[in-house]
Amino acid sequence: MKLNEIKDNEGATHSRKRLGRGIGSGSGKTAGRGVKGQKARSGVAINGFEGGQMPIYRRLPKRGFTNIFASDYVVVSLGRIQKAIEAGKLDAGQTVDAAALKAAGVIRRVKDGVRVLADGDVSFKLTLEVAGASKSAVEKIEKAGGSIKLLAAAAAAE
Repeated sequence: MKLNEIKDNEGATHSRKRLGRGIGSGSGKTAGRGVKGQKARSGVAINGFEGGQMPIYRRLPKRGFTNIFASDYVVVSLGRIQKAIEAGKLDAGQTVDAAALKAAGVIRRVKDGVRVLADGDVSFKLTLEVAGASKSAVEKIEKAGGSIKLLAAAAAAE
């Protein structure tokens, strides 16, 4: 094969539709734009315009707001931690914290901390150091003989 012989497969590319090239082409004169009006002309930007009717974004009431100071935790289930230990990515004997979870590939980034949820079961004696945990997750960890240290609670107390 030579560079000058390279070409697309048959039917891989479509030739563009040539608009406004005579009545016989089927898309001549108005070129598929209908007749007159704002949309027949160039530079159309009428997103959300409803023909003069009060637009939906103005008809509906606004409520609430987004708290820009809210903590954004990465959620990890106990089942996910269990799988990582079984696969040998995490060491159950050492403290499991955000850095260990990231190194093991359980989480992609730490954000504002890690929050553990009780989805799944844990059979290892774990020592966790995380920003938060649900009550049921704490119960499951302690039932398995492990312990959990919450970092967010310590930070809030200071």
